[in-house]
Amino acid sequence: MKDIRGYNALVTGGTSGMGWEYCRQLAARGCNILMVSIQQEQLATLPQVLTEQYGVQAWGIYMDLTRETAADEVWDYCQGKHLDIDILVNNAGMFFFQELDSATHDKALAMLRLHVVTPTRLVMLFGEAMKERHKGYIVNMSSMTAQLQTPGITVYSATKAYLKSFSKSMYYEMAPYGVGVTTVLPGAIATPLYRMQPRLMRMGVAVGLIRTPQWLVRRALRGMLCRRHVVKPGAMNYYLPVLIKLLPDCLEQKIWKKFNKKER
Repeated sequence: MKDIRGYNALVTGGTSGMGWEYCRQLAARGCNILMVSIQQEQLATLPQVLTEQYGVQAWGIYMDLTRETAADEVWDYCQGKHLDIDILVNNAGMFFFQELDSATHDKALAMLRLHVVTPTRLVMLFGEAMKERHKGYIVNMSSMTAQLQTPGITVYSATKAYLKSFSKSMYYEMAPYGVGVTTVLPGAIATPLYRMQPRLMRMGVAVGLIRTPQWLVRRALRGMLCRRHVVKPGAMNYYLPVLIKLLPDCLEQKIWKKFNKKER
């Protein structure tokens, strides 16, 4: 496994869930960490936690990554600090399980910017610098739902499918320059993203239907360092999409109508 001590890693959404676990595990490998997040309170303390526990340098940037100029502002910050980023982890995400209608339009547009516009721009900016140095890794967090077309997660699954497609193409474009691009497609992970009741989450973890961030990030980083173009950890990634595709359209529509009626 490649020694990445002294590398500078940028992790979006780095103050909670999988993002924090990326920061922690990369710091444990000796990487300096730049965490980008909208959680101001955590940004005030977590970089110091990494420095004290792992002896690395750590910084935090408060940034709303749903803004169209966010990626350029992060880039400008790094340029101002003369900070070359060797590892870029596009992890920040949002989720909602609702019908796409006038009530969810703003959330859908924010999701498009967070999952599509900002990661693409970050890859363009930092990836170009990595190409010039012939050194670097990019990790884009897609999702198992990139393989699903189901109601309720209409925009979420579409944006994750974009990341999956974009990342695979970038893998081939960046490989001749010595830059790795890895797409991660996690299934259900025990993070605050899905706003699941703690009791149900603990049950899911206990029976193996939901995995921990620690489990997921270990596999993602192993895939990154081996320059794999895709990491699809867990059996659910293979059997659940197949099972859902086997559902007749009329049955899927009936299930959704029943759920949607209950939600209303």
